[in-house]
Amino acid sequence: MPVTVLQNFIGGEFVNSNNTEQYIDSYNPATGKVHAKVPDSNEVDVNKAVEAAQAAFKTWSKLPSSHRSNFLYRIADVLESRLKEFAEAEVRDQGKTIKFATNIDISRSVYNFRYFAGHVLHMEEKAGQLDGVALNYVQRCPIGVAGLISPWNLPLYLLTWKIAPCIASGNTCVCKPSEFTSLTAYMLCSVLKEAKLPDGVVNMVFGSGPSTGEALVTHPNVPLISFTGGTVTGKHIMESSAKQLKKLSLELGGKNANIIFDDCNFEQAVETSIRAAFSNQGEICLCGSRIFVQETIYQKFLDTFIPKARDLVVGDPNDPKTFVGALNNKQHMEKVLMYIDLARQEGGVIECGGSRKILQGELSEGYFVEPTVITGVSLTSRVAREEIFGPVVTVHPFTDEQQAIDYANDSLYGLSCSVWTENGRRARRVAESIDAGTVWVNCWLVRDLRMPFGGMKGSGLGREGADYSMDFFTESKTICLANM
Repeated sequence: MPVTVLQNFIGGEFVNSNNTEQYIDSYNPATGKVHAKVPDSNEVDVNKAVEAAQAAFKTWSKLPSSHRSNFLYRIADVLESRLKEFAEAEVRDQGKTIKFATNIDISRSVYNFRYFAGHVLHMEEKAGQLDGVALNYVQRCPIGVAGLISPWNLPLYLLTWKIAPCIASGNTCVCKPSEFTSLTAYMLCSVLKEAKLPDGVVNMVFGSGPSTGEALVTHPNVPLISFTGGTVTGKHIMESSAKQLKKLSLELGGKNANIIFDDCNFEQAVETSIRAAFSNQGEICLCGSRIFVQETIYQKFLDTFIPKARDLVVGDPNDPKTFVGALNNKQHMEKVLMYIDLARQEGGVIECGGSRKILQGELSEGYFVEPTVITGVSLTSRVAREEIFGPVVTVHPFTDEQQAIDYANDSLYGLSCSVWTENGRRARRVAESIDAGTVWVNCWLVRDLRMPFGGMKGSGLGREGADYSMDFFTESKTICLANM
């Protein structure tokens, strides 16, 4: 397959980057071969994109919400008609399996546009009479140009989760996808063209964080930034934008606990824990990578969980039977393998996996790592505390309810947690005691866009989802209308 050379999308047109001499090689994770070249755009490109977004904002922000809604519905329809094409591109670009790309990443991207197309039509605001003196009511106002920075693990899904509420609210945007996975974002631009979205409402500028992202984050005419990615980068964005008092939404890393009590539905807990640990090669910020099992069923859990992890198919992402595809890039694979070696040094037992998986033929240079289960490491070890973001889990025993809570909360992160018990009172007690933005009881990755989503502690700042996203992308003001 020929190498795709990407262009920026500014003001409704595909244009070459100002930095024409510099491209970033984007590798197919399954083959280790370059499949796309991504421009490393600079401040000049970002300035042009912001100018186009500012110009479009003057008209787009004045459109009735019903008109904006229609555009979002059209985008969803066009994207859905190309679902197979996008899923196949996501496999090449990110390394995930075709099943995951089709059922999660691309299909949920379609849903994001449809959901917010409907939601913007049914929003209600507060109003109140002040003792017959005045009428007070709330008005939501779009803010301007939003900088939307998305990660490499769910590149289209998480980008559309930002774009949809942003433009539904009446804002325009400049997007900066990850330089590792820019292909589907590039393809989305043609969808926007086909849906006849007005020029400049959505602009796409490709490149690295230091070159492109920094210019976007510090731009004086970009008053709000929505970022999903690593905690270290999130802190830097917060520092860089502080002088301009930008509005920030930061969805950052996680080291999520999965607590399994001895009165759980054991089979369901094991099966879901396998998915929570190894879906998308563990490259989901919500993966349950710290498993805590009550000591009365600890050995039983290991005897069941480990063979299931060992039997997961690691292989060609395009094979429907494959569960674990390739890690996104070589550097990340080496990082994951480093953590596994570190676990050995820290006295951990590698119960299964622990190595790079070497496949045959054109996949022989792919970035595959076996699903890895580690026991015997201290809760204070780096492997048990730092986000690995790969198919690696640690399993630890606990004695009672309070110890499980203490173990789960002993983390720099607070994104999500799962609790497994058939005792309703315990489920509520434990769930309400966990310091995490989302706590699932007897399930994992069940999402409702009406609910707030975000992290505590080092896992982020702000909330997304329906009204919460609309709150971020709008400025609310109270209007006091005196009785005439």
